[in-house]
Amino acid sequence: MGTRRLVRFAGIAALALGLASGAMAGARVSTGGVSRAEARGDLLWVSRYNGPANRDDIASALSVGPGGFRVFVTGSSERAGGSGDYATVAYSASTGNQVWLNRYNGPGNGSDVAHAVSVSPDRSKVFVSGESLGSGSDLDYATVAYDAGTGARLWAKRYNGPGNSSDVGYALGVSPDSSRVYVTGGSVGPSGSTDYATVAYDAATGARLWVSRYKGSRLRDDAFALAVSPDGAKLYVTGRSWGSGVIKDDYATVAYDAATGAELWVSRYDGPASKTDSASAIGVSPDGTKVFVTGLSEGSGSGSDYATVAYDTATGTQLWLSRYDGPGSAYDAAHALGFSPDGSRVFVTGMSAGTGINAYDYATVAYDAATGAELWVKRYNGPMNSNDDARALVVGPDGSELFVTGRSLGSGVAFDYATVAYDAATGAELWTNRYDGPANGDDSATAVGLTPDGAKAFVTGSSDGGSTGADYATVAYSTG
Repeated sequence: MGTRRLVRFAGIAALALGLASGAMAGARVSTGGVSRAEARGDLLWVSRYNGPANRDDIASALSVGPGGFRVFVTGSSERAGGSGDYATVAYSASTGNQVWLNRYNGPGNGSDVAHAVSVSPDRSKVFVSGESLGSGSDLDYATVAYDAGTGARLWAKRYNGPGNSSDVGYALGVSPDSSRVYVTGGSVGPSGSTDYATVAYDAATGARLWVSRYKGSRLRDDAFALAVSPDGAKLYVTGRSWGSGVIKDDYATVAYDAATGAELWVSRYDGPASKTDSASAIGVSPDGTKVFVTGLSEGSGSGSDYATVAYDTATGTQLWLSRYDGPGSAYDAAHALGFSPDGSRVFVTGMSAGTGINAYDYATVAYDAATGAELWVKRYNGPMNSNDDARALVVGPDGSELFVTGRSLGSGVAFDYATVAYDAATGAELWTNRYDGPANGDDSATAVGLTPDGAKAFVTGSSDGGSTGADYATVAYSTG
């Protein structure tokens, strides 16, 4: 499977999977560390994973264990003589050494692409999910649970929707008490159209607890992101849903009872142009009273804009809407969302057209969570004054800093990872670090995470290894 296919939804909140196969023969990992005093933004280590085919390996998601000792990365890795498998790797957070590796090849022996990974709050399990070719069932959701300490596979469960066609899991979440796992995505129904399909599993056994499907007014509904309420009582999913126009998607955000899967409310957002509106990220405020959604929405004469919406979690009533149109007044797409631990601020990031030709920048926006008032906007324009696309965001545990990563055109014609730290209160840039892989080719970061104490930031994605094709490349930085 080629790189283009694997990175199709790398910026959306995603899922991942793997098979209990231990350290695979032919898999190569290189690690490095530093022993000198660490300064803010210092590179601490880099670990690369080149799968058994010595071809394309694309990391799509990252999760840091609650204890902060391990980093878990997943995505798709080509196998010898075939398509991609889920490949999930655990690294030591302090050294970058590989702790375990597991791969999952679905029953169709075809394409398997993990889009999301999450660690249970009790630290015992790692869950991955995504899309996996079945035997006579096209693509299915495939969700796999591993022992977080050893990588042993605990269970693997598949979901084939009623259309017996393409089912792609994009996002995953775990209940606060670690008892349940939730997966959502797009699933073909009996009429041949795609619906949201959200599935709940028992985290210990993988037993399916419930399935809830949401179908909008017409042909296409894909859920791209999922969030669990702080008390575990509710589940929220969002994405794109065909509206009433000829070419028209709306945001559609659905709230479910987490215990039963009963639909509680649906709220849709149709932007001012009544054309394409697609939500890519969702989050719930720490007090559980608000749910925030962001993505891209066509404006009136402004191309697509960031559109961030806050809803009341009890009723689904829209509380506020804020739109951001960059200086190029062209294409602006938000890909990630986060909020301060006290719930006072919401942050979104993505790519935004600047004023030059092919000049897209990272654009990170802070909003007042109560009112939606814009507090600050910061843009990152890389060294080539060309394309820069932010894909992920995380806020520090004390709320003082946030970290944004993605891909940024470096010297020449290739992309690098570019990770930027900002002061959360003012937007002041604190540090920037770029990672250019050994082949000086394209390097694209897709996910970022922090240790619970905020001392280290981890970034992963795909990186050109030259003769090895694209590899997973996971990088650790000191946050200062």
